Amino acid sequence: MDNDNNGKRSNSVTFVNVTEPSRDLEETAGGGSTNTIYAYDNPALTASTSDLPGSLRREIALRNELSAGSNNFTEIVDSDVHTSYSHKLRAIFSLAKKKVCSIWTKKTLYKRFPILQWLPLYNSDCTVGDLLAGFTVGLTVIPQALAYASIAGLPPQYGLYGSFLGCFVYILLGSCKDVPVGPTAVAALMTFQAVNGRGVEHAVLLCFLSGVIQLLMGFFGLGFLIDFVSGPVSSGFTSAAALIIVTSQVKDLLGISASGNTFVDTWKSIFKDIHNIRMWDTVLGVGCIIILLLLRIVAQINFGDKSETSKTNKIINKSLWVFGTSRNAILVIVSGIVGYFFCTSGEPPFKVIGEVPQGLPDFQLPPFGYSKENNGTITEVGIMEMISNLGSGIIVVPLVGFLENIAICKAFSNGKPIDATQELLAIGASNVLNSFVQSFPGTGSLSRSAVNNASGVRTPLGGLYTGLLVILALLFLTPYFFFIPKSTLAAIIIAAVIFMVEVKVVKPLWRSKKSDFFLAIVTFVSCLILPLEQGILVGIGINLVYILYHAARPKISVEKLTSVGGAEYLLLTPDRCLIFPSTDYVRNLVTKHSIRQGIPVIIDCSHIYGADYTAALVIETLTKDFATRDQPLLFYNLKPSVSSVFEGLSPKDFVVFYDYSEVDELLKNRKCIKKQMEIMEV
Repeated sequence: MDNDNNGKRSNSVTFVNVTEPSRDLEETAGGGSTNTIYAYDNPALTASTSDLPGSLRREIALRNELSAGSNNFTEIVDSDVHTSYSHKLRAIFSLAKKKVCSIWTKKTLYKRFPILQWLPLYNSDCTVGDLLAGFTVGLTVIPQALAYASIAGLPPQYGLYGSFLGCFVYILLGSCKDVPVGPTAVAALMTFQAVNGRGVEHAVLLCFLSGVIQLLMGFFGLGFLIDFVSGPVSSGFTSAAALIIVTSQVKDLLGISASGNTFVDTWKSIFKDIHNIRMWDTVLGVGCIIILLLLRIVAQINFGDKSETSKTNKIINKSLWVFGTSRNAILVIVSGIVGYFFCTSGEPPFKVIGEVPQGLPDFQLPPFGYSKENNGTITEVGIMEMISNLGSGIIVVPLVGFLENIAICKAFSNGKPIDATQELLAIGASNVLNSFVQSFPGTGSLSRSAVNNASGVRTPLGGLYTGLLVILALLFLTPYFFFIPKSTLAAIIIAAVIFMVEVKVVKPLWRSKKSDFFLAIVTFVSCLILPLEQGILVGIGINLVYILYHAARPKISVEKLTSVGGAEYLLLTPDRCLIFPSTDYVRNLVTKHSIRQGIPVIIDCSHIYGADYTAALVIETLTKDFATRDQPLLFYNLKPSVSSVFEGLSPKDFVVFYDYSEVDELLKNRKCIKKQMEIMEV
């Protein structure tokens, strides 16, 4: 730092005989290179190379010339500062043009349109694998879509409306071959709780807004937000959602009327109408659940040794797998035939779906407002009122959908990295376009992804055949959906979601970390008692409190050591970065132990990879306090990036070193350095 008019210096900051700090990033944390440098050439510090002998200054200057980077500055002429607004606008437009051009590079296009990567390599083997997988998934999604619409509180056709267009969009934008986009149980439940019986218009608008939110998150690279949903929170949420879904289907399984927006409310409603239970619905529903669970076991049967399987055994095993995997479609067909015979002979003894409109939905804008009639009075409902009615569901539904989709991608990635941004763009675009065909929000389905993977899907083009099969069902099969019993669809849902209850994680959570177990239980109970979107927010909130608490309370190991020369010192080692929540805590610990021991203190900064302005203030205060007590305070192995933050305030007696062999010399010369600085300040 340059001398002032009186030739005085305000502070004293010294770096004496230390290892060159930039080399520590390439060597071990404690040592670095064997080459040494005697001081920082840093004008922000009050003790710079100008205080050193001429020979040392020349050595440092030579090193600075040979080092990477440049300290040159561009001279700014005053006339350049006062530029016209037109010049500034041209500069802004030029920068925007460069940004847009950088987006449309070949690398970016291949990244944002994954179809460009795999389509040139497509062959006949891929065609066969995708065709079989797409057809098998289509047989699974049709009965599931009909059932999931009932979870969302919508007519059954709306489940099918959301099962074909998303498949086509994901072919272009999807990065995981196993993901079939469409309605899921959790997304349907979230839709039901967000819409809260306000009608189809709110569900379709929720689909549109969910897609917009996901697209915006993708454009701004906000996929990292999903990292704040920890494993325990996700397990608690998923398990609670599974129980709520089962509860929502009990009414159709028993043939009674019930309603409710939470787990507790639904069970209260069920018990109020339990005396109206219908025997045929109950017997048929329970029987269907048993059959589905047995067929699930059939799909897992394998004859013969896996290493040496004959052709006959392969055919038998494949047939059993196809039979078991298609259990939902088989059960719907059989029960539909039974329902048809009952309906043609009179009133059926069980409830059936009823009329499903035939044909494809109209391609139109999602409802940004609608009219409703109430006691003969027509009321206009605007877009802002609809958004207000949907509440927090506008944020939580797209986040949960993204969470489901990423979980599937991770499960089938085989160790490959997941592009969260691309998945956000894919499911976001799918939901936006699905809203134009009157669908409710959807995402990737784990159960159908497992079927897709086991069927040997090769590329995302398998979704083409799934979507075409759904379109054929809408065009030609909807008249026959009339006869499907509601209890059969309820059985399909219950048999699928009971395996979503993550009982297997309870014991590992308890054994590994009790706080994570507590977090999972709190999330689970909150989701059962409160609406689902509020329950998961409670879990995420508590998880963030955990994170902030650990950030505010870093662990600091305290050791009393003796140097080679026999000097005693106190070694304090923080285990993480210094940021504003933890600074006062660290300062109090350092002060307490230093005053108690009354010997030199060395802070090992090997694990400190970041710091902020508040931390720099605390370091400045600490150095002042130690200087007042005439107690040495040294910083070992401080990263250059962190050191620059601390140096910004030019703290007093701020000494950094990078080689433990020089501890004795530092402590011995400390008084001499202090005296020299005092003389210079006079």
